[in-house]
Amino acid sequence: MASTGADGAGPRHVAIIMDGNGRWAQKRGRPRLFGHHAGARRVREIVEACPGLGVKYLTIFAFSTENWKRTQTEVAGLMSLFRRYIMKEMQDFVRENVRVRFIGDRPRLDAKLRALMDEAEAMTAHCTGTNLTIALNYGGRDEVARATKRLARDVAQGRLDPEAVDEETLPRYLDTRVLPDPDLVIRTSGEARISNFLLWQSAYAEYEFIDTLWPDFSPEIFAGLLAQYGARDRRFGAVSA
Repeated sequence: MASTGADGAGPRHVAIIMDGNGRWAQKRGRPRLFGHHAGARRVREIVEACPGLGVKYLTIFAFSTENWKRTQTEVAGLMSLFRRYIMKEMQDFVRENVRVRFIGDRPRLDAKLRALMDEAEAMTAHCTGTNLTIALNYGGRDEVARATKRLARDVAQGRLDPEAVDEETLPRYLDTRVLPDPDLVIRTSGEARISNFLLWQSAYAEYEFIDTLWPDFSPEIFAGLLAQYGARDRRFGAVSA
């Protein structure tokens, strides 16, 4: 169960839709990929801030199933950035005790990137500090569809009684099955939509939509949002006493 917030406790699991890299770059007269590189550097700062802020789980939306619609140049540049990011950061994450996981539909990604993702997960599997989950080629509807296929396969093969299926069953088939649901979802850049991110998991999450573009999202802004969360009264459908 997510933390209540009413007792001043901060969120244990924060999910972030990192939006605004392209606009940040365009404001500076630079190509969109310049903004994506700046955004990748910002990820490192936010991950480093998590232990001191009491955040145990951080999930970031890096590339959606819809992002393939962008220009071939931008998509290719992003895939190259993901490969370089994993190679550059993994040793540091091991030293800093950060466990890395990836969620999303992997088969569409190129073989080299998939191999690096597997290696990163294996290298950090023993880490017990911050849990960093990177959503890569991820879409909430796609995730639920893939989970439903796995569930249906188990029913067809007699491993699951269809009468026993309830709202606790499907989460065991989701990409996030080993993670708690997010307590707080943040979206940067001024857009007020969830963009197909963690649809099932965020049913009772608190949301913060802020104007700051992702490359400008500092640990200080992060800390301020966590403090606001701690003042909220989260009732999960119940009534305050």
